[in-house]
Amino acid sequence: MLGPILIALLAMLFVGALGFALVPSTLSDGRAVKRRKAFQGDIRVNRLETDNSRVREQRRKEVQRALKAQTNALNTKRRVTLSQLLFQAGMSIKPAAFIRNSVIFGIVLFLVLVLIQVPLYFAPIFALAGAYLLPRMYVGRKRKKYQSRFLDELPNAVEAIVRGVKTGLPLNDSMRVVAKDAKEPVKSEFARVLDQQAVGMSMTEAVTVLLERVPLPEVNFFVVVITVQQQAGGNLSEALTNLAKVLRNRKKMKQKIKAMSSEAKASAGIIGSLPFIVAIMVSVFSPSYLAPLFFTPLGNIFLGIAFLMLATGVFIMSKMVKFDF
Repeated sequence: MLGPILIALLAMLFVGALGFALVPSTLSDGRAVKRRKAFQGDIRVNRLETDNSRVREQRRKEVQRALKAQTNALNTKRRVTLSQLLFQAGMSIKPAAFIRNSVIFGIVLFLVLVLIQVPLYFAPIFALAGAYLLPRMYVGRKRKKYQSRFLDELPNAVEAIVRGVKTGLPLNDSMRVVAKDAKEPVKSEFARVLDQQAVGMSMTEAVTVLLERVPLPEVNFFVVVITVQQQAGGNLSEALTNLAKVLRNRKKMKQKIKAMSSEAKASAGIIGSLPFIVAIMVSVFSPSYLAPLFFTPLGNIFLGIAFLMLATGVFIMSKMVKFDF
């Protein structure tokens, strides 16, 4: 009677032992599979993160390379030639014609000085200085006005490009809208950029021509944004939106500086014009009082020294009230 019961107990013990032997191994195999899959997943995630970091690092290097090249191009100070000065002033006159007109102006100035009885040893000097300086001062003034009008309209042009890019237009078509609807001189300058592209230049090379025409930091910002986007990609609309904000803030800062320095400029103008006003008033009330300065050699020398000192003082005062940033 005990034999079958003992056999059954032994059989149950055997089955239980076999279960305890096999089930944990099965469970451990399942956990091992899960750990292996999780490890493989971690490897794939790490590999993906590594690839993404490599792409970001490569893009960062490309952006740095583009920024460095553009900054070096701007910081390389070259002497502005006469043709470049006329080109940046928006004038269509040729350098040869400009030199010819300057020579004619110098001859006319010399004749006028002789007619008003300026001594002959001073008249050629004044005529030569006037023939060289006055036309260049005129061109420099026109160049400054041209750049000022360009900066006034540039933020509006950048915002128009942003609106075009956000609506799905390509960059060329957005610039074409600016070249059609913007005010001068932005209108003609962007039209020139599109013309440069039409003859085979890339966008990067075409906007570089814009910087040569208007060599200003604000224009360099725009060129850098376009160059980086063309070379390394990125969100162009966001970059141009930030650029438009920067341009408007710089414009506000310039206006604030102009308002704060207006008093100093007025004082400099009054001090610079005071010797001429006093000389005219003295000549009106006592015509013979200043005659030795104009009709004697020693007076002419002192008059020339006084004029040189006055010009030096005006130059120093103009530099003191001029702010660049």
